[in-house]
Amino acid sequence: MDKLIIKDHLPFEMPKTKHSLVQEWRFLTFMHWEVNPEKIACHLPEGIELDLYKGRAFVGLIPFMMKDVHPRLLLPIPGISNFPEFNIRTYVKVDNKPGVYFLTLDAESYITSLYAPLAYGLPYQYAKGGVQVEGNKYIWDSRRKIKGFELSGFSQKLGSIKTSQKGSIEEFLFERYCLYTKYKNKICIGYTSHNQWTFYEAKASFTINNLTKSFDLGINNLFEPDYTHVSDGVYVNAWSLQNVS
Repeated sequence: MDKLIIKDHLPFEMPKTKHSLVQEWRFLTFMHWEVNPEKIACHLPEGIELDLYKGRAFVGLIPFMMKDVHPRLLLPIPGISNFPEFNIRTYVKVDNKPGVYFLTLDAESYITSLYAPLAYGLPYQYAKGGVQVEGNKYIWDSRRKIKGFELSGFSQKLGSIKTSQKGSIEEFLFERYCLYTKYKNKICIGYTSHNQWTFYEAKASFTINNLTKSFDLGINNLFEPDYTHVSDGVYVNAWSLQNVS
């Protein structure tokens, strides 16, 4: 994994302060459904605006591995710094700056699931799961203790590796370099810096997808995303939350 981050593609400047966390996002499957904007907008806090692509709203389901997560001046800790994550996100903006908003971040990490909601207001939930790579397949499964929050299936690469083209749906979905959350009654932003995404188009096959179903987003077929892609991943610098001025 290349740890040199090229910044020419970033849509806005990162903070002048040093980043606080280092991590890798690996073996990602991006599955996206178009949804009724009203269905997803009701999940957003006041002050965070839904971002649309040509008038269309999207929700993404992304299983992947968090790898070597650690504070900038420390080393990764075996058994703690690596874990699978399964998030559901949508696309938003504040003051016309595009980012992502998470409906849930299910992860097999007790520390993250306890600490991140308290320290950052992020909706982490503990779930048992895994992400494995077998040739061109990414296999994933996740289950919370709460009945009904399950995900199981796999994705398979198709075609050749790509980068997003200017104005494309892939640019809209992938090239996001901050998250938004509501923390202590304030809208906050968390910046992330990494190289431009490289990805493959893919096909997803599900055994179960009650994780997405649980949010009642009006999706007609939870087993057939409108867009599916996979990526080997990126090396990431992340900053602590800042209040949106």
